[in-house]
Amino acid sequence: MATKDEPVVLCERVELENCGHEVAIITINRPDRLNCFNEEVCLGLSDIFARIADEIDARDSQKNPNQETSTLVAVILTGAGKSFCAGADLSNPPNPLSQSSDLLCYLRVNPVYQMDRVRIPIIGAVKGHCITGGFELALACDFLIGDSTTKFKDTHVKFGLAPCWGLSQKLQRLVGPNRAKYISLSATSVTATKALEWGLLNEVVPNGQALRRSIEIADEIGANQSVMVRRYKRAIKEGGAMSLGHGLQRERELGIAHYLEAFNDGSTFEGARDFISDGNRPRSKL
Repeated sequence: MATKDEPVVLCERVELENCGHEVAIITINRPDRLNCFNEEVCLGLSDIFARIADEIDARDSQKNPNQETSTLVAVILTGAGKSFCAGADLSNPPNPLSQSSDLLCYLRVNPVYQMDRVRIPIIGAVKGHCITGGFELALACDFLIGDSTTKFKDTHVKFGLAPCWGLSQKLQRLVGPNRAKYISLSATSVTATKALEWGLLNEVVPNGQALRRSIEIADEIGANQSVMVRRYKRAIKEGGAMSLGHGLQRERELGIAHYLEAFNDGSTFEGARDFISDGNRPRSKL
């Protein structure tokens, strides 16, 4: 149980075992309240994600982005105790008008907006309750790892609340509009098994193992070329917001920009040639 002296949001950087880079583990730390968020939690999440976004932006603004000044390759968002996040703490909820606003002064304290600024992958390690606003925080991650206790629920309609962190739009793009309407308009619970079947969860692991598995995935991500990981995430994100034709055009534009830089630098092709010619590398078999 968290003590009164502990922050309501924790951030720990952990060195990854195989790749040697770091992952930032961000934990909502109100286990006695099932990690329900209040104004303080929103401020804490916004501040941490904003600082990470600024760090990655500074890295990408270097003349040679392949000369990394930061070893951070991924972020994991999770909750302390038995739950991920059971929604808003109604005794001290964040102002919904502020959280719905596009004004810069309010976007600074909007955790989902700040998560969207982060160019490296964000993995959600989800366990127990993931409800309403907590559901929206989960959907702000790039992908989700759950365990056998994970349960999603959208209770906006039950209490006459309007979503303002993207649930009405993101969920339908993930599971399809019919399933999204079923989940949100009935306010029914979605088990881990059903969430995996519908594509809401990427993996379901044994109880208590979601964070461990998320760290393993971060290590796998960190073993890859970090600049291309960030650029590939950008291509998926930007193209996914367009029609297929415009998305393909955007991919070509980003690809041309990348290869113009690669031809000038040469390191991209040297790395690929070294990998192909390595006689000791593991090889897949058909």
